[in-house]
Amino acid sequence: MNQTEKLTQRHDFVLFFDVTNGNPNGDPDAGNMPRMDPETGRGLVTDVCLKRKIRNWVELSREDQERFHIYVTEGAVLNEKHRKAYIAERPDDKTVKTAVKLSPKSDEEALRVRNFMCDNFFDIRAFGGVLSTGINCGQVRGPVQLAFAESVEPVLPLEISITRMAATSEKDKKDITEGDDEKRGDKRTMGRKHIIPYGLYRVHGYVSAPLASHSVKGTGFSTTDLDVLFEALDNNMFEHDHSAARGEMAKRALFIFRHETALGNAPSHKLFERIKTLRTHKGSTHPIGADATDNWPPARSFEDYEIQVNRENLPAGVELIER
Repeated sequence: MNQTEKLTQRHDFVLFFDVTNGNPNGDPDAGNMPRMDPETGRGLVTDVCLKRKIRNWVELSREDQERFHIYVTEGAVLNEKHRKAYIAERPDDKTVKTAVKLSPKSDEEALRVRNFMCDNFFDIRAFGGVLSTGINCGQVRGPVQLAFAESVEPVLPLEISITRMAATSEKDKKDITEGDDEKRGDKRTMGRKHIIPYGLYRVHGYVSAPLASHSVKGTGFSTTDLDVLFEALDNNMFEHDHSAARGEMAKRALFIFRHETALGNAPSHKLFERIKTLRTHKGSTHPIGADATDNWPPARSFEDYEIQVNRENLPAGVELIER
């Protein structure tokens, strides 16, 4: 396994991003409505949704670069990616190229095929993965983990009706162009879009140095990989992910707590508590949910919030980096 630029420091981070007139993460079990906590009304974005954006950015920015291939890509046959590990491990075994199932012949070989996957695929090295189906490359526990993102206040999803005037077939075209007004209306294709007028989301992330650099269990996630991760989080993963469905999404703030040691110098939840979000309106600032904000209009931009950071008396061995 590639052990260059070994990661020796734990990192915890808080990312704020917002959405304007878009759907940050639709729920296919609810007609693609924005995901929400039904009890609090706050919007949710899953960890896998954010990891997809990171993968897409790495694929765009590090196209075909060694060590920066992406394992989970659209339309990929994952077992064929597993097969590459066995071809590298058993170059003289001609059956490897056609076998439906493959398994390591020893613990040593199991470690080598696992390490091949880590060395070649950024997302395996970062997030881990279950690589044991069909062609077995084991299981990898990744050092980078994300929680669900949650909006700082309840959101109000809207359902917008849309229409399409183009015809699907020649018959439909004739009906549209030659039919009466009522018939033309019947031929229009109706659709629905779900949006959130505005939402500010907060997500917590963790980078474990031991899971990155352990001599056996580590994935080889390096300081260079960490820079690429923060490069993606620092707005780039949203800048190249625009679509009609997602509206406008942008990173608003990134706070990184860097520990001096691999195991860390303070509990992550205590560090995260130092970062709070307040509502602002006409020069007034109050905690979210305070009685004073009852008659305030709903937030419609990032300027309606203030992020407050307690930088005083940080625990010894912890550095706060703002991006």
